[in-house]
Parts: sequence; structure tokens; C-alpha cells
Amino acid sequence: MLTFLFWNLSRKPLTGLVRHVAVEHGVDVVIMAESNVAELPDFEFAPAQCEAVRVFTRFSPDLIKPVKESRRWSIRHLRLPGRESLLVAAAHLPSKLYISAESQRTDQSVLARAIRGAEDVVGHSRTVLIGDLNANPFEPGVVGAGDLNAVMTRSLAQRPGRTVNGEKCPHFYNPMWGHFGDRSDRYSGTYYYDRGEHVTYYWNVFDQVMLRSALLDRFDSGDLQMVTEVGGLDLLTDEGVPDQNVASDHLPLVFRIDI
Repeated sequence: MLTFLFWNLSRKPLTGLVRHVAVEHGVDVVIMAESNVAELPDFEFAPAQCEAVRVFTRFSPDLIKPVKESRRWSIRHLRLPGRESLLVAAAHLPSKLYISAESQRTDQSVLARAIRGAEDVVGHSRTVLIGDLNANPFEPGVVGAGDLNAVMTRSLAQRPGRTVNGEKCPHFYNPMWGHFGDRSDRYSGTYYYDRGEHVTYYWNVFDQVMLRSALLDRFDSGDLQMVTEVGGLDLLTDEGVPDQNVASDHLPLVFRIDI
């Protein structure tokens, strides 16, 4: 069983909290966005050219080397002795605060094509995508066939993909759909934003985990959680939103894959 942690640190000095989450949950791979963490006790930094995400592991960095990269994402081949290899795509895509929705969707489409290219390189589709996409699971760049093509149920993800205009588009399974709304009395997403305008969702699920169908039998949705407490420290305010005075404005994600 491999355990992953993803956390957008919002450029906060949270090394101690990250390590505490990692210890509490037995994390093997730590992926951080908006992070200045240079060292993480008990973990090795896995270097890459990507500037937007930083990866630390409990094992040798030589076992999780980049296959394809950009400034915003790093697709790595994780090869542990005696186990099937994985493709781990870690991403932090731009926010609509800085680019248009159209440009954001283009970034999502570029990432999707890069993942398919990396799968061709390594010869399998045991792929997990982790990161802050700055988009909700229902947005066009996430669900679009030519984009990430991420669907909300396992049964849909088990289908052989969609063919649109003659192009075969493989699915991702996106379990984050199940983390919206009143699923928990502690949170209703990973990121809370109250806009002073006519349409606002308040809660968003920008931080996401997606898996190809080849990994569905290795993943239990119950093994995916948003962490709201670290060592007795509450990451939420009394109003139940991420407490930026305590930690980040994003909640950390922890999940496991049986591989």
C-alpha cells in the first residue's frame, strides 16, 4: 500500500505541519504546491525541472524520475522494487484570478495530452493525477473528452473511453465528486472562497485525485480523505472553513493505492 499526501501550502512555512500529517497517516510520497519547503525530515527531495510542485519521498529519488514536465506539472515514473510501476502526474495549474477560463482549459488539455504521451512512453496506463487544478470537477477542462475526461463514477470510468471525432479519449475516474456539499460536517470542499458577485460556489474542490481505470481495483474511495486536524490542531475556523491563520487556505488530501 502506498500513501500519498498533497497540500497547497499557500507559501506558508508549514514544514512541521506537513511532517506531522505525513507521520500520522504513514505517508510515502509528499507532493506540495506553493511550497518553499527545502527539506522534510525523514523524506528525500525528488528533484525535477517543474517549479510549481515539489515532491518528497521516503525512498530514493531515483525511483520516481520525471518522464515529461513543464513549469506547471511533473509526470513521473514511480518504480519500486517488487511492485508494478505507476505514473504519478503532479500539477498546480493557473488560477482564473490570473488567466481566462479559456486559457485555463487549454492548460488542462495540454496536461491531458502530456499524460497520454507519458503513458505511451512507459507502456501502461497505471496513472494517478494529483494536484491543485484550480478548477472544479464539473468544469469543461476537467470533464471534456479532449481534456482530462474525468468522470464521476467507477462504472463510467470502466468503460473503454469515449471516441469523439474519431479520437479515442481514455477516462479518468474522479472520486472528488463525492466530497462536495454535506458529505461531512467538517468540510464541503478543499478550498473556500466567498466572491462578492452573483454566482459563487463558496466551497470548491480544486485539489483533486484522479485515477485511470487500470488502478480502480487498487483504490478504495474510503482511503481518500481531506485532513482537517493535525496533531490536535484544528485546520478549520469556528465557521468550518480553512483557517489561514493556522495553516493554508487549502485542506490537505491523503489517499492510498494498493500497489
